Amino acid sequence: MKVWKLWPLLLLPFTLVNAQPERWQQRVAYKMAIDFNVKNHRFSGAQELLYFNNSPDTLDKAFYHLYFNAFQPNSMMDVRSRTIADPDPRVGSRIFNLKEDEIGYHKIRSLRMNGQPVDFEVVGTILEVHLNQPILPGSQALFEMEFESQVPLQIRRSGRDNAEGIAYSMSQWYPKMAEYDYQGWHANPYIGREFYGVWGDFDVTISIDREYTVAASGYIQNPDEVGHGYSSRAVKSSGKKLNYHFIAPNVHDFVWAADPDYTHDTFTRKDGTVLHFFYQKNENTAEAWGRLPAIMDMAFYFIDANYGQYPYKQYSFIQGGDGGMEYPMATLITGERSLGSLVGVSVHELLHSWYQMVLGTNESLYAWMDEGFTSWASDEVMNFLRGEGLIPGRRIDNPHASDYKGYINFAKSGYEEPLIIHADHFVTNTAYGIAAYVKGAVFLSQLEYIIGSGPFREGMLRYFNTWKFKHPNANDFIRVMEKQSGLELDWYREYWINTTHTIDYAAGSVGEVKGSPDKALITLEKIGVMPMPLDVEVLYADGSAQMFNIPLRIMRGHKPVEEGETAYTILEDWPWVNPTYEFTLDVSPAKILDVIIDPKGGMADINRDNNKLKSK
Repeated sequence: MKVWKLWPLLLLPFTLVNAQPERWQQRVAYKMAIDFNVKNHRFSGAQELLYFNNSPDTLDKAFYHLYFNAFQPNSMMDVRSRTIADPDPRVGSRIFNLKEDEIGYHKIRSLRMNGQPVDFEVVGTILEVHLNQPILPGSQALFEMEFESQVPLQIRRSGRDNAEGIAYSMSQWYPKMAEYDYQGWHANPYIGREFYGVWGDFDVTISIDREYTVAASGYIQNPDEVGHGYSSRAVKSSGKKLNYHFIAPNVHDFVWAADPDYTHDTFTRKDGTVLHFFYQKNENTAEAWGRLPAIMDMAFYFIDANYGQYPYKQYSFIQGGDGGMEYPMATLITGERSLGSLVGVSVHELLHSWYQMVLGTNESLYAWMDEGFTSWASDEVMNFLRGEGLIPGRRIDNPHASDYKGYINFAKSGYEEPLIIHADHFVTNTAYGIAAYVKGAVFLSQLEYIIGSGPFREGMLRYFNTWKFKHPNANDFIRVMEKQSGLELDWYREYWINTTHTIDYAAGSVGEVKGSPDKALITLEKIGVMPMPLDVEVLYADGSAQMFNIPLRIMRGHKPVEEGETAYTILEDWPWVNPTYEFTLDVSPAKILDVIIDPKGGMADINRDNNKLKSK
């Protein structure tokens, strides 16, 4: 196969315009053409990769990910699955039992850099490349590769013949250049967890038997040649195969899927964004998938308004994979679901377009900034859709309550691990899941409690608009929230992310101020290690109530009293080293009916039984 040799000059200006003075980042441009053989589930590929070294460093080596190599007996992914205490049931020992024609592999036939052969070595799921000449700062290099791959039996995310009968779920399907950033190369072996990619442009042509419909990231370039729902016109091409040509600009990955029985529906939103839906239409899918387009249209309205504008003009919901997995401009989801379940997985994977596909954090190091933020936003969007009557259920006051409950239960188990751990190195899958999805979601909900709804909601938009296409880290996020709120928040990030310290405050006592019977002394206790600002409600015997806010001294301020919210009195701040806190009220203790810490449940307090104590 021949791959294009001329590269558009527009790539260089785009790189310069998009450069960050505060943080450089690399850039790539892929041109790939593959010839697919559906009889033996193999394909030959030709790849040209133009690599821009925008770093201040001289590079004398490079690394590619070869993800399909994980699906072989005794691979690191296989061994990890068979030795971890709580293996993913989708994997278990299935990789170990794969036959020769069921495994996955990438075989590199040749690799050249700037026209000259380079030495390379395949080490599991990583291709180590020893460059003949260094790539200097501010320069570029052209890599040309020929490879052959076999698609594994579908086990995790990628593969053939999934449980619902989808022929090909093609994620992590090509040799992919590893990311190099301010922390160096990220050439982590693939054991089934997270991904991190280089921003770039993808130009991909897939040659496959003409009865197959192909869904993919990117924009179809030849709709009249392929038909299959991309065009209503008669297909112009002839022969046994169709060549699907896609272009995906400014993304960090490319996914595709193919099946001879796909139904391909489209929905064009008022802003011109085209939603694509690829699924096998049958009695288990027809109703839910038929209702999905209008519901996802409403989801887009809510997400764009609250979390930032979707920057592309297309998104595809594709039946495939082994549950739900996000990719640029597309998702693979299992499709034989009830309406609520189908909408739930579609919303969650769509939201990854904001918190991973556009922001592009290193989710191996900061999985909670991807999965946790996405889970938090999914709770909000699903609550909105329920309120609009689009899915079963009713709108609730706190859509994140189940996240709090899940985190608290696990924090008490003794198996919790800090969020700062690299995703691959958690001792158990459960600890990783709770950290990334659940505790990551609570991180945001609890931050709203700390700084107030107005600054928090404005801060979420500011974060997206400030850091889109720039690979933000944990400190980048918290700095946005500090600027938006005017508060110091480093303590919150350090406690919640770097430790497993828990929150536990107690309403200690209500008593009389010595020598002043008409004054009440309220004592609060800090039992847990992690400090927090407190909302405290005092209920009086006459039926009235009063709200107070006790900031932490290390916050250097307090959240605002917001319009429409119950007004509260700001009390003196609490130094985090002090185990107790006292304040007085100009009222007889007998007139105080109750003292309640955090009445709305904004804190992840692991023991709420002691948050409320009647006066004695």
